[in-house]
Amino acid sequence: MTFKEGLIAARSQIIFLLGLVAAFAIIIALERNRKEDTPSRADINVRYEALALRPREQIPQPLPEPLTAEEQIWAAIAWRYFVNNLQPSTGLVNSVDNYPASTMWDTASYLLALISAHRLEIIRREEFDHRLTQALTSLARLPLFEDQLPNKSYNTTSLRMVDYTNKPVDRGIGWSAIDIGRLLVPFNIIVWNYPSHVDEVKAILSRWRFDNLLRGGVIYGAAVDAQGVTIYVQEGRLGYEEYAAKSLTLLGLDVFTALRYDDFLIFVEIDGVPIPTDSRAPESYIVSEPYVLDGIEFGWDEVSRDFAYRVYEAQYNRFRRTGTPTAVSEDNIDRPPYFVYNTVFTGGKAWNCISAQGEDASASRSLSTKAVFGWYALYRTSYTRDLLDKVRTLFDAARGWYSGLYEQDGRPNKAITGNTNAIILEALAYKRFGKLVGFQAPASRERAVATAASTGVSQ
Repeated sequence: MTFKEGLIAARSQIIFLLGLVAAFAIIIALERNRKEDTPSRADINVRYEALALRPREQIPQPLPEPLTAEEQIWAAIAWRYFVNNLQPSTGLVNSVDNYPASTMWDTASYLLALISAHRLEIIRREEFDHRLTQALTSLARLPLFEDQLPNKSYNTTSLRMVDYTNKPVDRGIGWSAIDIGRLLVPFNIIVWNYPSHVDEVKAILSRWRFDNLLRGGVIYGAAVDAQGVTIYVQEGRLGYEEYAAKSLTLLGLDVFTALRYDDFLIFVEIDGVPIPTDSRAPESYIVSEPYVLDGIEFGWDEVSRDFAYRVYEAQYNRFRRTGTPTAVSEDNIDRPPYFVYNTVFTGGKAWNCISAQGEDASASRSLSTKAVFGWYALYRTSYTRDLLDKVRTLFDAARGWYSGLYEQDGRPNKAITGNTNAIILEALAYKRFGKLVGFQAPASRERAVATAASTGVSQ
């Protein structure tokens, strides 16, 4: 087959790629046109004096570097989770070890773990392609909540919509805009780096309807109230909202309001650091995860780079003040209440640890393994290296990494989850190659189109 014939055979992939290029162009044009409506740095500082961002050179910015032999072993241990928890019939992976359910957030974590494992050469291209095709094919078959968007949770063996107890619910329980935003992160990487899978991504997105997810540039989740009525609720607080909005822009969707950092911004001083928080109710959970993910996946923007360092610095200062190693995030735990938010700030309290129901869970405050790996990969300071020493043995070599280390008694939190192990793989891939989202392999748009053309017939 000639190259010209290959191009014709792959025309659908090429059109999809060019469509994304057009979306990027529209985003850039809209961004330029709206600059007059966007508050200047001086305007924002009038309202929030502490917003003055520190110079970029004052924030650690280590360059990519090869993994050590030990780090390569750590990555392989994290991948064991996804070997053990793969459902062969669907190609999806459990959110929690041996529990056959997954949210869209955790499905995104699996896809990002898969991409990271391939880049780190833990798996070969053949296994990568097989796993990716099977997962994307199942995602294209999922029943959607009210034929609009993916439900909040699915059974990973049957693909049925379920509630958070994994009980089948034919109608579904709604969707999470934040989770959907995260799922678009690996989709973007796949489209630009693995063109032979473009049609599989298209088959998923062609079924989705975003009408009720976006209103006035704000993102909305869906839920079912006590009377069985579908309600749409603004979703996301500072950190998570902007993180999810970044991937939605890659579809050319208008989420400029959700992308703003300053509209509900309030600073609270914690351990000597002005920490960005959200003035809306319910309050935001200020944790490491959204800032870590923004850094290792997107490479941060000017504001999130500064905000991330504030969140990190407050945790470092707590360690200096108390001697307690600190890297906090939300985590599954291996005892009741089984999921907690270990926060820098929430509910009006610094270093507050609460359950999903808002109850005090301070006895379960812990050092988060995924937060440690994330901050280490991003900064590689003496403090993050010390944190890494604290968690370097928190794994079962046959099952994956534990979620953390309890502060109260120093006992390991032996909950094993897809999200923890995925973020570890992402963090190590970032240390080796830099941010995950971008035109990395193939190295140019021209090569991506050529690759799509050469693989079009076999698809």
